[in-house]
Amino acid sequence: MVTTESPETRSANNRVPAGEWQELLGEILPSQGLWTEEQYLVLTDHRNRLIEFTDGFLEVLPMPTDKHQSILKFMFLALFRFIELKGGTVQFSPLRLQIRPGKYREPDLLVLRSATDQRRNDRFWLGADLTLEVVSEDKPERDLVDKVVDYAEARVPEYWIVNPQTETITIFQLSGDAYQKVGDYGRGEKAPSVLLTGFSVNVSEVLDAK
Repeated sequence: MVTTESPETRSANNRVPAGEWQELLGEILPSQGLWTEEQYLVLTDHRNRLIEFTDGFLEVLPMPTDKHQSILKFMFLALFRFIELKGGTVQFSPLRLQIRPGKYREPDLLVLRSATDQRRNDRFWLGADLTLEVVSEDKPERDLVDKVVDYAEARVPEYWIVNPQTETITIFQLSGDAYQKVGDYGRGEKAPSVLLTGFSVNVSEVLDAK
């Protein structure tokens, strides 16, 4: 008697166990600390996941939540309506920002006051006039501490942090080689940009964005 397997059964029988795949990938992919800048760029060219890079080390960022994306959408549209009329541009993640050679971040939002700014490259930006992060619950210090240093290193003039946990918007302005806090703004207040004269948002509206 001759029996034949369905395509589904044959596929299941030929499937490599997850453990073996992990071992195989571990042999093929560079170890943490050994990634080159070009390997990182090629990897992220072909992946939709947010991955940041510092001197050979990768950090995979968490998948954004609906609340995170709602806040991000609100801020993107507010900045878009303001900056595009003035000849600038705003982009949202995933888009790489080179802090320096060997170090890349993926800000939630990036702003350039001129859409023709030479730092605006197709593969990644070489700088920005303003960056914005919505704080993630998995590791708040990434946005609240680490990136305050990172974006100052990249000489980004203004950095905004929207923190749903504390219900605040914090704005930093570059002064010399480091940021100075402009202010913490809470519900019922407006958060104003220093760099983008005339731009401000209602904090309550940002936090309640749907």
